[in-house]
Amino acid sequence: MSTVSGDEAVPEPPAFPGRRWLLPSAVIHEFYPAAARPGRRPRRTARDWMVDFSCFLLAVGIGMIGADAVNDNPHVTHSAATFDQLLGAAACAAVWLRRRWPLGLAVATVPIGVLSDTAGGACMIALFTLAVHRPFRHVAWLAGLNIALVPLSLRLRPDAELPYVVTVVLAAVLITATVGWGLLVRAKRQLMFSLRDRARRAETEAALRAEQAQRLAREAIAREMHDVLAHRLTLLSVHAGALEFRPDAPEEEVARAAGVIRESAHEALQDLREIIGVLRAGDQDDTGRPQPTLAALDTLVAESREAGMKVTLDSRVTDPAAVPASVGRTAYRIAQEGLTNARKHAPGTEVTVTVSGGPGEGLVMTVRNPAPEGEVPDVPGSGQGLIGLTERATLAGGKLEHGTRADGAFRVRAWLPWG
Repeated sequence: MSTVSGDEAVPEPPAFPGRRWLLPSAVIHEFYPAAARPGRRPRRTARDWMVDFSCFLLAVGIGMIGADAVNDNPHVTHSAATFDQLLGAAACAAVWLRRRWPLGLAVATVPIGVLSDTAGGACMIALFTLAVHRPFRHVAWLAGLNIALVPLSLRLRPDAELPYVVTVVLAAVLITATVGWGLLVRAKRQLMFSLRDRARRAETEAALRAEQAQRLAREAIAREMHDVLAHRLTLLSVHAGALEFRPDAPEEEVARAAGVIRESAHEALQDLREIIGVLRAGDQDDTGRPQPTLAALDTLVAESREAGMKVTLDSRVTDPAAVPASVGRTAYRIAQEGLTNARKHAPGTEVTVTVSGGPGEGLVMTVRNPAPEGEVPDVPGSGQGLIGLTERATLAGGKLEHGTRADGAFRVRAWLPWG
């Protein structure tokens, strides 16, 4: 797995850097699947070689004890003892195959364990390996079969020192302990794999959350730029168009339009610097320029009137400065976007901006304009302004509605909490 930073893939750091030789090859295969050889079994690690050699020595040691017991058993003939030892030697040699064919080796050692006491150690190791590498159903069947065949083995070669019942119980306990040890090892490995998977899922979820946060931040910046710059650039477009289509206008009108263009360009640059300052500093308070609030609504309406719009402001809030800054800033952006949309899509109409409310009942902002007279040229727009306002109002804890009324007028109405 790899994490993503920007457009570049960063490889996942190894779980055990420089210590892979301490892990079994099966664990290495799970943790580092890219290192596996296609179509071939995992290569033994240094730990595998040490464990396999130890298992071989253990099988040989137990086999030598069993061979001595068989030689001293008066119930076993010399030829039977020799056959017992040959089977035990073959079983001990087969221990090296336990990683490649754990189930096959365990099945093969069942009849060998009945016929040979010398193969007892190899049979236990094969059963242990099966419990580590294969599901429990296989282990349960073969362990039960081994326990069930113990009486048959004692019938063929009775123990000369221990009673029959004691020998059966000891064999059953030994088989059960071997299986339990193997299941414990398997459970520890499965726990390790599950923790690895959980860690990878956590990293993936963290990467997704970071990506989502970046996307939301980009969307917020895009909405902010749209809200801030659309109003100014619309003023520039309107007055530049007027100068283009009326080059013979009086000097006073040309000067006034040029002044509005200059002021709008200056304000647009200031707003753009403000947003860039937010991106650089990460805090709006560090930009050096205060954010507009409800108290700046009169200035916004005055700018729109200077641009030639017919705007009526009906403010029923006695003290706009008492409105919380976040609520006032949201209300200002809603009014700004409403005036911008009216200027673009319903030029020449009279826009009514109404503000009402108070502490405890909330702040209500309404921007309404009648339907335009005649055909209105299609003005290109992003179409994200009202969507951004809706999300902005929702994040502030309020709600926003917009649409065309029955009389053809278009209305934007927002309610914002004023606690």
